[in-house]
Amino acid sequence: MEETAPLFLEVLLILGGGIVAGTLFKRIGLGTVLGYLFAGIVLGPVLRVIESGKGEILHIGELGVVFLLFIIGLELKLSRLWSLRRQIFGLGLAQVLLTGAVLAGLLMLLPLGWRAASVIGFGLALSSTAFALQLLQESGSLNTRFGQASFSVLLFQDLAIVPLLALLPVLAPGGGAEAAAGIDPVAIAKSFGALLLLVLAGRYLINPLFRVLANAGAREVMIAAALFVVLASALLMGLAGFSMAMGSFIAGVLLAESSYRHELEANIDPFRGLLLGLFFIAVGLSLDIAVIRDNWWIILLGAPALMAVKAAILYPLCRVFGENHANALRTSLVLPQGGEFAFVLFSAASGAAIFDGAVGSLLVAVVTLSMALTPLTAYLGRRLTEEEDDEGEQLEEDFEGAGSDILMIGFSRFGQMAAQVLLSSGLEMTILDSSAERIKTAGRFGFRIYFGSGLRREVLEAAGIRQAKIVAVCTNKPEVTNQIVDLIRSEFPNVSLFVRSYDRNHSLVLRERGVSFEIRETLESALRFGGQTLEELGFETARVREIVEDVRKRDAERLVLQQARGLGAGGSVFAPNKATPEPLVKPRAGRDGEPAGPKRRPRGQKPLSVRLAEESAAAD
Repeated sequence: MEETAPLFLEVLLILGGGIVAGTLFKRIGLGTVLGYLFAGIVLGPVLRVIESGKGEILHIGELGVVFLLFIIGLELKLSRLWSLRRQIFGLGLAQVLLTGAVLAGLLMLLPLGWRAASVIGFGLALSSTAFALQLLQESGSLNTRFGQASFSVLLFQDLAIVPLLALLPVLAPGGGAEAAAGIDPVAIAKSFGALLLLVLAGRYLINPLFRVLANAGAREVMIAAALFVVLASALLMGLAGFSMAMGSFIAGVLLAESSYRHELEANIDPFRGLLLGLFFIAVGLSLDIAVIRDNWWIILLGAPALMAVKAAILYPLCRVFGENHANALRTSLVLPQGGEFAFVLFSAASGAAIFDGAVGSLLVAVVTLSMALTPLTAYLGRRLTEEEDDEGEQLEEDFEGAGSDILMIGFSRFGQMAAQVLLSSGLEMTILDSSAERIKTAGRFGFRIYFGSGLRREVLEAAGIRQAKIVAVCTNKPEVTNQIVDLIRSEFPNVSLFVRSYDRNHSLVLRERGVSFEIRETLESALRFGGQTLEELGFETARVREIVEDVRKRDAERLVLQQARGLGAGGSVFAPNKATPEPLVKPRAGRDGEPAGPKRRPRGQKPLSVRLAEESAAAD
């Protein structure tokens, strides 16, 4: 225990620093990202309470980027990704090539050499996926037009790191000929084979796996399986030569159509948040105070200069690719920083002797400072464009299956009939259910239904409850329904709740909870049944409708009275005819002394229902 005490202390310091700094910076409007970075700087270079294991902490924190890209992939259908192809391979490609070339040209004015200048220039052209996406998510801008432009650029940059790393052996001193001759077709085949394997697994293995786990009902196993899918896909792509983040993103895209994606997102999201926070803290921990002290003026000038050059290039590129002034400005001010992949690229370049370690440390400090300044530039972008009409309101495309106006919880028999009415009107809706078998059956009929529990706040968030205008709760069990209603009323008070009620008492309970609308599951079917029976007995259709409507009205009046005075109130409301059933016969004793049923109707006497109908007709 004594040997592990220092490790526990470091964990507590990191958690405590993240909690305090993240909360403080969020409260003053600078965002949690800058708070985590500040916590790392204080714990590491300033107070020196965490001295060892900084590199390991950073590597663990990079899993946060992996989880983040997986969740982003879950939110992107293949059709949506295809619709972004112009921004990804147009705007993204242009940004990397033009920014990298300009920065490399400027750096060649320094005594670095063309090889080092090229690596540094294109490395600095990459932006921080972790910082930018976190800022976009915190501000709710990821679904906006400028958010999608930013995401497209970041996605291409994640692709670009692969050829950049592959070029390092070519650019290494004396390594050009060896690298050119050493292109291995087997390695290329392995890379594409790994990609094909991931596609096949995502298409044919993962859904059946989660169906089996869902039927088992073990939630902790579902969480473990979600982590396994993300980490296995990331590791597979990493071994194939791609970035791990790209592997997790591809896995997410392949699961975007899955019925279990909301459950996956809810299970992964807490780990994403913790590990991303750890990543930002680790960036702060890794700062070398000696390098900053000796080259502080280079860093203070270099970081703003880098951001200015990148923003100045990206803004006109966005305009060329069809963005308006506001969107182009905000995109350029969200992506001006250096990125986490620069750490990887510069470390590998230093190891290949393209430049020495001191230059690498200086570049890391410049990139880190640019990251620290990014929340401020993003805030500046919001302020400069808040008066303008941003075309980036919510996109028409259903970004995460959560763009629907209606979220239905519980695909019971009641819910199935209600869903048919709603879908027949042309509306789109998202349906949650916790039965794997019901999801499988419903999927064959084209319903967009996902596995997840309405009792979990994070599942409701993932299913798009904040975008829904109405939540329809159609679960079977009254106690489950009540818990869902309480959760939604507490966490999402502005949403309209339409709820299926089990019986009259349950209706009163739901009314006390303030639902927008409730209806007993048997009310309308019973009224319809009674009305059809009257028509079969010879009643005119108009008269039947009048009777049914009168009963419906009296039932509603009685519910109002019962809500005010208790369940026993309102009995007088249902007494339009004080008819006494005939014959009123004392039951015969059964064989064991138990009461038996009433005697048979005397021969020739009409049924009671027929006689009542005739009396009613005569009265009319």
